[in-house]
Amino acid sequence: MGGARTALYNWILALQNDGVFVLRIEDTDESRNEPQWTQGIIDALNWIGISASDPHFEGPYFQSAYAEAHTAAAKQLYDGGHAYYCDLTSEQIQERAKAAGKPGYDGFSRERGLGPGSGRVLRFKVPGGNTVVHDEVRGRVEFDNATIEDFVLMRGNGTPVFILANVVDDIAMKITHVVRAEEHLPNTPKQQLLWEALGVAPPVWAHVPVLVNEQRKKLSKRRDKVALEQYRAEGVVADAMVNYLMTLGWAPTGETEIVDFTTITRDFKLGSVNHSSAFFDVKKLNAFNGEYLRKMSLDEFVGVCEPWLTGVGVPWSGAQTAPSVPWPVERFNRAVFLRIAPHVQTRVALLSEVPAMVDFLFLADAPIDTAAFDKAFAADWARSSLRTMREQFVTTTWSAESLKTIVEGVGASIDVKLGKLQAPLRVATTGRSVGPPLFESLVVLGRDETLRRIDIALARAG
Repeated sequence: MGGARTALYNWILALQNDGVFVLRIEDTDESRNEPQWTQGIIDALNWIGISASDPHFEGPYFQSAYAEAHTAAAKQLYDGGHAYYCDLTSEQIQERAKAAGKPGYDGFSRERGLGPGSGRVLRFKVPGGNTVVHDEVRGRVEFDNATIEDFVLMRGNGTPVFILANVVDDIAMKITHVVRAEEHLPNTPKQQLLWEALGVAPPVWAHVPVLVNEQRKKLSKRRDKVALEQYRAEGVVADAMVNYLMTLGWAPTGETEIVDFTTITRDFKLGSVNHSSAFFDVKKLNAFNGEYLRKMSLDEFVGVCEPWLTGVGVPWSGAQTAPSVPWPVERFNRAVFLRIAPHVQTRVALLSEVPAMVDFLFLADAPIDTAAFDKAFAADWARSSLRTMREQFVTTTWSAESLKTIVEGVGASIDVKLGKLQAPLRVATTGRSVGPPLFESLVVLGRDETLRRIDIALARAG
């Protein structure tokens, strides 16, 4: 989720400046590199509107393809006196640190004049003084270079470390703005020093707030639900997700946070991003989603519901499968759903909630909730009142108004309010104690099926 939010910030910046959003896959660590994961990134970006077919999009580029440029940059830094070779092992570094009472590498090999050799790492020679980072979100951030040890550029096996490869790729791809999470801020002075040592002005930096959970702990995939795919598979729609993510650290002008993408693109400014941690509130995301569902036309709403009702149209590519449909696929009838959809649309926050709202229409029998059934038929009047309703349902006009009038009349005769009296009728016909408006549901269910299910329920209730 944090990566998606940061990607949106970058994307909007590119759109505002007629620039280019660059997708680069840092694939030098083979253990963390699989083709399907790259496709998953592309699919996730595409879902939130960052389309690979857009002229403002470039990539994906793969870092491993530029290994020669990384090595050449390392040689340039060495030849220019900005880097030196070191043959200390990690154990030796730890021993020296322990003896000095100061953690980290102490610059031991700076003046030893070592050249390249087997097992020797190439280290950057951090200059004295301070490094000032001008951050669009955090303002002026100053680092004392004395606190930055001479960091490794090339490993002992001759391969570049990430920080060197990243800077070299940014320079080659003419990156002008780097917008990323605040956890990368401590690495920024090192990267800025590398940009300057390579003779190039550093980019504009912007470090945006991390996302935290309700315990105000940084979101973690080991503890929290953080994957964009999970929320899409639950039925969050893309527009709602984009709108909500953009409010995490930034707020649109005006009286409401729910605004369209055109407004967001017009109003967003990096300088307006808050540097405090942003609370990722799942309940608020769901509320946003409910608002977006209710704003849809009926046809749009039915269209986005169909994957959850038919199992056709996977909500997420890759590892996700089609939604499980609780009835035989051939029993789904779009025209029937279209009749009940207006009443469902106002009551759900997630598309995954829709099947349980309408399953009684597409299952052969009502999906009886035993606890709800027992509770609904616990009252002395429950069975007799349901029998009376059934008798009058046989001949009445089949409309929501007529059905409601009958139930109100039965309730008045036994001094039971409408809300209570609906319980046995609802459970008998829909199998649940909650759902869409009861009388409108019965109209869609039909007279014959309603009577049949009442008979089954009366038999069950004894």
